[in-house]
Amino acid sequence: MKPLFLIDTDTASDDAVALIMALRSPAVRVIAITTVAGNVAVQQATRNALYTAELCGSDVPVFMGAQEPLNRPHLSAHWFHGRDGLGDHGYPPPKKSHEKLPALEAIISTIECHPGLVLVTLGPLTNIALALQLNPDISSKVSRCVVMGGAPCCEGNVTPAAEYNIWCDPEAAGIVLRSGLPIELVGWHLCRGDAALNPDDIKHVLSFGTPQARFAIECNSRAQEAYLEQTGEHGISLPDPVAMSIALDPTIVTKQSEHFVDVETSSELTLGMTVVDRLNVAGNDRNRAVWMPVLNRGIKAKVYWTIDNSRWKQAFYSALR
Repeated sequence: MKPLFLIDTDTASDDAVALIMALRSPAVRVIAITTVAGNVAVQQATRNALYTAELCGSDVPVFMGAQEPLNRPHLSAHWFHGRDGLGDHGYPPPKKSHEKLPALEAIISTIECHPGLVLVTLGPLTNIALALQLNPDISSKVSRCVVMGGAPCCEGNVTPAAEYNIWCDPEAAGIVLRSGLPIELVGWHLCRGDAALNPDDIKHVLSFGTPQARFAIECNSRAQEAYLEQTGEHGISLPDPVAMSIALDPTIVTKQSEHFVDVETSSELTLGMTVVDRLNVAGNDRNRAVWMPVLNRGIKAKVYWTIDNSRWKQAFYSALR
């Protein structure tokens, strides 16, 4: 039986490519997509998810979720992905509408009905936190929870300390990390350097001539410009597709370890920072009081440090041919 995927996304340009990878994979079946406010407003994220599914010939149900973070105003990433999240190319509206059931209820019912499914999160963790608050038991019914988020032990991409998905709703991220879900943390660092699509990679993708290949490059046009402005690196950085490649095939990971992880929610300087207990000192006397909420759960997250960049790109190419 194929693994079943539930994907939660704030669908912008890299999210859309990750959805293509999952929806076109012969190895898994995507049974639901839920949307959340993040890169764009949740209504736009929903529209983008529906459009991407149609591009793949999929009729997967799409459920609209949280319009804002748990305790904070919503701050989008238009500067990186464009106003519509897909580079502002004027894509037509999708033919299908989203489901009437709210994402919160869809997440709970989908997990309850399909214990052992794989949960993949590509945006802020608001929907997942809300579901866990309403029904904490769902954490034990998920076989893997692959989270694209965080900047473990490295610089962030929205502040010096924080990656956008975690920073956008740090309280939600903290709830999810302490929930007992089997977290696999795919940080922003994994999509940089040689993992980014270089000009030759981009030409290679366009040579496929498929609608999905053209869309994957075109919708990331603004993201390519923003990535150069942000890092000085040429290419297209694709954090969500990297996370999806790992969700589809975890053997792409070449270095990983398990640690307690928490999120900063009060500091103006380091808000949204993913703090990884890499040296296993959280339980020491000087740290135990602060780390007690995490230590009490006793569950560590898998943190991925390096991947096989060649294999990740091959997985990406295969989805677009």
